Amino acid sequence: MNHSATSKKSAAKRTAAPGKTYHHGNLRESLLLAAETVLAAHGVRGITLREVAKAAGVSHAAPYHHFASLNEMLAAVAERGFAALAEAMECANAAGDTRERLLHIAQAYVRCARSQPERFRLMFAPQLNQADAFPALQAAAQRAFAILQAAACEHDPVNGTELALCGWSLSHGLSNLLIDGALVNAAPAAQDPDALVRQLTRRALGLG
Repeated sequence: MNHSATSKKSAAKRTAAPGKTYHHGNLRESLLLAAETVLAAHGVRGITLREVAKAAGVSHAAPYHHFASLNEMLAAVAERGFAALAEAMECANAAGDTRERLLHIAQAYVRCARSQPERFRLMFAPQLNQADAFPALQAAAQRAFAILQAAACEHDPVNGTELALCGWSLSHGLSNLLIDGALVNAAPAAQDPDALVRQLTRRALGLG
């Protein structure tokens, strides 16, 4: 091979290299996994695109090939959180009578929140509460609530939606209180969190 051909081949490699990196099939997934890692370690206030790129082992510019801003990336992480919540609630809604399903859903909600507390906080972060800006996130949140709503309406066809709102609010509040350790001095909180969620949900929703 002559010198000219070798030079052309080297130039082609240099031109193709950036494209191979930027269009890597797993880059978006890698960035989201890295974002969850950084989020768990530093919280919403401590996460930056630079830190996510570093954790993913890519250049600082790489995230911009999939996300226009930090909030857009965080919205994708939050969307994954709601998908995980919906899956947990769906599994909890698979067995038992309608009363038991509602109790299991409440327990599943709190377990999911406590398993990744920083992601749970992110899911309801004010900066992401923009339906026009993050429609996929809003849709994921609605799908999760719809599982509880359907179970509540099956239990009580007349007041099901109100029952679902009460159950969601109770589970959300209990999740935050347990994550923050705010119930440490409360007598009922001494018991297992699962049992506490079940007991309070049963009483608050009048499930007997």
